[in-house]
Amino acid sequence: MKNLFSKAITVIFVLALVICITPVYAEPGGSDDPLITLSYVEDVLIPQMKSYVDSSVANSSAGSQNVTVEGGTYFNVVNVSKGQTIIGDRSCQMILRMGSGKIVATKKGGIADVTLGYDLPDGVDAPSNHLLIIPVDDGRGIKMTSDGIIMICGSYSVKR
Repeated sequence: MKNLFSKAITVIFVLALVICITPVYAEPGGSDDPLITLSYVEDVLIPQMKSYVDSSVANSSAGSQNVTVEGGTYFNVVNVSKGQTIIGDRSCQMILRMGSGKIVATKKGGIADVTLGYDLPDGVDAPSNHLLIIPVDDGRGIKMTSDGIIMICGSYSVKR
């Protein structure tokens, strides 16, 4: 009885060992049974990838060109002289790049400085390199106190 019991334990142990070792040494695919054939990679997958990359490059190149849309979707660099006032229409965006100026506001409010999150009232110094937005078309802008450069996106007028 003891002999039969030890033979049964030995057989169970050997079977368990074979079952555990077989997946470790199994190949996911071989030359006789590959997961993906070489012809599929060369004929289908690589051309699809090349086509995708080419279309992505073409789309990004087209997007980098300046496109003029009514109202202006890009910034114009404007040289302004001391004493000139740049008045922006509604939704006009300005960045004072060089020089100095004072904010021109109205009774309805000032100019939005979205860089710092403030409303700039009439008469304060216009901050350099801050994105300023004119909310409505009521005469708001920047009066230059020296010669300078302003980047402007949107409609505007220059007054002396």
